[in-house]
Amino acid sequence: MATLLYRLGKTAYRRWPVFIAAWVVALIAVGSVAAGFAKPMTDSFSIPGIPSEKAADLQSELFPASQDAFDEATVNVVVAAPEGHTLADPAYEREVDQLIRDLAALPQLPDDAQLVNPVAAAAQQEQQILGAAQESGTPAKTARANADALSPLSPDGRVGQISFRFDVDTVADVEPSTITALDEVMAEHRADGLQVEANGSGSAGMTELDGTSELLGIAVALVVLVLTFGSLIAAGLPILTAVFGVGLGITGITAMTAFTDIGSTTPMLATMIGLAVGIDYTLFILARYRTELHHTEDREEAVGISVGTAGSAVVFAGLTVLIALAALAVVRIPFLTTMGLAAAVTVLIAVLVALTLLPAVLGLLRSKAFAGRVRRYAPHREPDGQVLNNGVRWARLVGRKPAVVALLAVVGLGALAVPLTGLHLAFPTDSTAAADTTQRKASDLVADAFGPGRDAPLLVVVDGRGIDDPRDQQAAYGAVTEWAAGQDGVANAQVVAMNPDGTGAQILVTPTTGAEDTATEGLLRDLRDGQAGVEADTGTQIGVTGLTAITTDVSERLSDALPIYLAVVIGLAFVLLMLVFRSVLVPLTATFGFLMSVLATLGVTVAVFQEGAFGLLEGQPIVSFMPIFLIGLVFGLAMDYQVFLVSRMREAHVHGMTTREAVVDGFRNSARVVTAAAVIMISVFAAFILIDEPIIKSMGFALAIAVLFDAFVVRMALIPALMYLLGERAWWLPRWLDRLLPNVDVEGERLDRPHLRDPSYDDELEELAARGIR
Repeated sequence: MATLLYRLGKTAYRRWPVFIAAWVVALIAVGSVAAGFAKPMTDSFSIPGIPSEKAADLQSELFPASQDAFDEATVNVVVAAPEGHTLADPAYEREVDQLIRDLAALPQLPDDAQLVNPVAAAAQQEQQILGAAQESGTPAKTARANADALSPLSPDGRVGQISFRFDVDTVADVEPSTITALDEVMAEHRADGLQVEANGSGSAGMTELDGTSELLGIAVALVVLVLTFGSLIAAGLPILTAVFGVGLGITGITAMTAFTDIGSTTPMLATMIGLAVGIDYTLFILARYRTELHHTEDREEAVGISVGTAGSAVVFAGLTVLIALAALAVVRIPFLTTMGLAAAVTVLIAVLVALTLLPAVLGLLRSKAFAGRVRRYAPHREPDGQVLNNGVRWARLVGRKPAVVALLAVVGLGALAVPLTGLHLAFPTDSTAAADTTQRKASDLVADAFGPGRDAPLLVVVDGRGIDDPRDQQAAYGAVTEWAAGQDGVANAQVVAMNPDGTGAQILVTPTTGAEDTATEGLLRDLRDGQAGVEADTGTQIGVTGLTAITTDVSERLSDALPIYLAVVIGLAFVLLMLVFRSVLVPLTATFGFLMSVLATLGVTVAVFQEGAFGLLEGQPIVSFMPIFLIGLVFGLAMDYQVFLVSRMREAHVHGMTTREAVVDGFRNSARVVTAAAVIMISVFAAFILIDEPIIKSMGFALAIAVLFDAFVVRMALIPALMYLLGERAWWLPRWLDRLLPNVDVEGERLDRPHLRDPSYDDELEELAARGIR
């Protein structure tokens, strides 16, 4: 591989106009497809095969006009009179009537939308329910409870709900201008003394990147790169190539919406990963290029050697990330698969850009690649001429007490992982939104006035087609309703719809707890557990669906898929690392370190996001798919640093050094670059915490913490300590396995590199520095 990449690097350097032009053409071509055929992104989290989806399919059979719960752009405007007043007071009743007229004028409302004052709607609805109950013989007490459970007016008359749906196919079709108009209407009527808020899937626009977080991360990256290279031009190269790669990747994701559904958060996650790895991969090759310029004045040769050696490490580091991201497909969750594949494509582009576009840009710049100096690189040297830097000092410090360092790292990370025992996974809802959002304020009003279960209903679909007598069908629906109402944690259960021929019914079950509460999940399990029994007793088939049921099922599927995912990712990556390091124990230590860092990361994330530690954030459940996605990304990124750092140790060991000497030499050549790369990644990820979107905020935080733990605790402390303890055994590989595994030559043994045979080549350092090459 090193030889192939060596030739690729030299060719790109020599024929830089062709390579640069090819990348520009690719960007224009992909951009043209995106501009001409792109479709809106979606927020669908459905998973074929889960119980709630099967129930939704049954609902579609019995009620063809029903819409997917995730596609309904519902809006629930919650209006509250001041304390001590009610919405029936004449002044506030007139204001609510005017609010309704203004809401009726919103764009994208259906022509037949009927918006009614909640005071009048409550009275009309109660009359209808009580009248129907009298005809059917339902007890008056039950009928009144049913009316209260559906009433748009709170028992004290102070809070009311005005519900409607936008006339769109999916939530993604709601125009930003519509959301703006809704916000303006609510703001206008708040000035009249009412509290007016809104929640529901149609009340908030799609979260979009405004560029602030990326710019902040890039700014920090630029400072780190300037300190690393001491050159403004060199510092700008990793950022330039990374931004180009991310731009191409995001444009490609946009273009793919013409062919498949893409989640609205997919571009954000792809941007997050693409920026981080794009900068890191270019940084690693560029740093190696500067080192090679110490040994030769032939820049084309230096580029070839850099791409052949550091580029090989980049390829394998990128492959581990690709495996981790692409393997998300094995869990059979469509939205997670698209997120993983989109991010994987962005990482692939980052690898290709580092291997081809960077050498081409170096060919364009030639001697100006390290121009714009702000400081000169003048390393201290040991008596034998070797560079003495902080990486060497740290490696030797770890080597004095490797067992103590390893123990401290394991115990420290283990302690941070303790909060993980209280992990609660759920999907973000309006009730877990930021406290200053209208969605959260509306949910709080509803929970206080109507109970937390009002916004977390479950829908039981009853199929009575197996019953011939219409009277028996009605009796069966009543029996199912009574069974549902008798479950613990149910505030109310009632039939809310029947199809025209009476063969199907929908029973609305209102829990006593909210959607994110574990008690609601327990209620769903109880309904499912008793489903077979009530079906046998009534002769019906039933299913439980609705938004709350779907999100709960998705969370459960994610949890069940995690062991499979881990087995696939770790298994494939272990084989890949054996190819790179020609060792069994080095991949084992790498995997152990990853497990420690990811457990500690999840523990800290639970403490900060779920338990609200230090008062930084209001506690709320962890987004259901965050752990599995985090594990995939952290594994890939952890292996980046493992490959970058340990490949230099392996290279030194291959060329005759002992394991102890090789560890020191690996830190001498790579610690500075790995530190810079880690700081850049932490900055890029941490900047995404500023985005007001729970999924992105928690992912940005978790990834930043994960890189902090993995780069500085695991790769910089635990791994060298274990390497010292293992000694020469670290590079043990059974002979039969050595013969079986192909030799990919990551270290570039086959490349002609005279300075490795003759140390006197290093004496050219000062002369080349004086010429301004470094």
